[in-house]
Amino acid sequence: MTEFEEGLIQSLTEALAHASGKDIGCRVHRPIDPREVRKTAQLTQEQMAPLMGMSLSGYRKWEQKQRTVSGPAEVLLRVMTKEPEAFRRAVKTF
Repeated sequence: MTEFEEGLIQSLTEALAHASGKDIGCRVHRPIDPREVRKTAQLTQEQMAPLMGMSLSGYRKWEQKQRTVSGPAEVLLRVMTKEPEAFRRAVKTF
Protein backbone atom coordinates (compact mmCIF):
# COMPACT_ATOMS: atom_id res chain seq x y z
CA MET A 1 0.00 0.00 0.00
CA THR A 2 1.34 3.45 -0.87
CA GLU A 3 1.89 6.26 1.63
CA PHE A 4 -0.98 8.17 0.03
CA GLU A 5 -3.37 5.24 0.45
CA GLU A 6 -2.35 4.75 4.08
CA GLY A 7 -2.87 8.46 4.78
CA LEU A 8 -6.26 8.37 3.10
CA ILE A 9 -7.38 5.38 5.17
CA GLN A 10 -6.15 7.06 8.35
CA SER A 11 -7.98 10.29 7.48
CA LEU A 12 -11.24 8.46 6.79
CA THR A 13 -10.92 6.46 10.01
CA GLU A 14 -10.41 9.68 11.99
CA ALA A 15 -13.34 11.35 10.24
CA LEU A 16 -15.63 8.44 11.12
CA ALA A 17 -14.44 8.47 14.74
CA HIS A 18 -15.05 12.21 14.97
CA ALA A 19 -18.50 11.90 13.37
CA SER A 20 -19.46 9.27 15.93
CA GLY A 21 -18.48 11.59 18.79
CA LYS A 22 -15.19 10.01 19.80
CA ASP A 23 -12.49 12.33 21.09
CA ILE A 24 -9.60 11.88 18.69
CA GLY A 25 -7.68 14.93 19.79
CA CYS A 26 -8.60 17.21 16.93
CA ARG A 27 -9.59 20.82 17.33
CA VAL A 28 -12.93 21.89 15.90
CA HIS A 29 -13.31 25.57 15.10
CA ARG A 30 -16.75 27.05 15.42
CA PRO A 31 -17.75 29.47 12.66
CA ILE A 32 -17.35 33.09 13.67
CA ASP A 33 -20.19 35.57 13.20
CA PRO A 34 -18.81 38.79 11.68
CA ARG A 35 -21.95 40.68 12.68
CA GLU A 36 -21.44 39.87 16.36
CA VAL A 37 -17.77 40.85 16.17
CA ARG A 38 -18.68 44.14 14.50
CA LYS A 39 -21.41 44.95 17.01
CA THR A 40 -19.14 44.16 19.94
CA ALA A 41 -16.57 46.55 18.46
CA GLN A 42 -19.35 49.14 18.02
CA LEU A 43 -18.63 49.62 14.34
CA THR A 44 -20.85 50.10 11.33
CA GLN A 45 -20.58 47.91 8.26
CA GLU A 46 -19.06 50.89 6.47
CA GLN A 47 -16.31 51.11 9.11
CA MET A 48 -15.72 47.36 9.35
CA ALA A 49 -15.32 46.56 5.63
CA PRO A 50 -12.08 48.53 5.11
CA LEU A 51 -10.64 47.16 8.35
CA MET A 52 -11.10 43.71 6.86
CA GLY A 53 -9.58 44.86 3.57
CA MET A 54 -12.70 44.37 1.53
CA SER A 55 -15.57 46.14 -0.15
CA LEU A 56 -18.74 47.01 1.70
CA SER A 57 -20.79 44.69 -0.52
CA GLY A 58 -18.38 41.80 0.14
CA TYR A 59 -18.56 42.38 3.87
CA ARG A 60 -22.36 42.51 3.78
CA LYS A 61 -22.41 39.13 2.05
CA TRP A 62 -20.59 37.70 5.07
CA GLU A 63 -23.21 39.06 7.43
CA GLN A 64 -26.03 37.85 5.20
CA LYS A 65 -24.39 34.38 5.06
CA GLN A 66 -24.08 34.54 1.27
CA ARG A 67 -20.31 34.04 1.71
CA THR A 68 -18.36 32.25 4.40
CA VAL A 69 -15.50 33.76 6.33
CA SER A 70 -12.33 31.71 6.10
CA GLY A 71 -8.57 31.88 6.19
CA PRO A 72 -6.81 35.06 7.29
CA ALA A 73 -10.08 36.98 7.61
CA GLU A 74 -11.39 34.46 10.13
CA VAL A 75 -8.17 34.75 12.12
CA LEU A 76 -8.42 38.54 12.08
CA LEU A 77 -12.00 38.39 13.38
CA ARG A 78 -10.92 36.02 16.16
CA VAL A 79 -8.11 38.38 17.15
CA MET A 80 -10.57 41.25 17.11
CA THR A 81 -12.81 39.27 19.47
CA LYS A 82 -10.20 37.92 21.87
CA GLU A 83 -7.56 40.67 21.77
CA PRO A 84 -9.28 43.91 20.75
CA GLU A 85 -6.37 46.07 21.92
CA ALA A 86 -3.93 44.11 19.77
CA PHE A 87 -6.27 44.53 16.83
CA ARG A 88 -6.56 48.28 17.42
CA ARG A 89 -2.79 48.63 17.59
CA ALA A 90 -2.40 46.62 14.40
CA VAL A 91 -4.85 48.67 12.34
CA LYS A 92 -4.39 51.96 14.26
CA THR A 93 -8.03 52.90 13.96
CA PHE A 94 -11.24 53.03 15.98
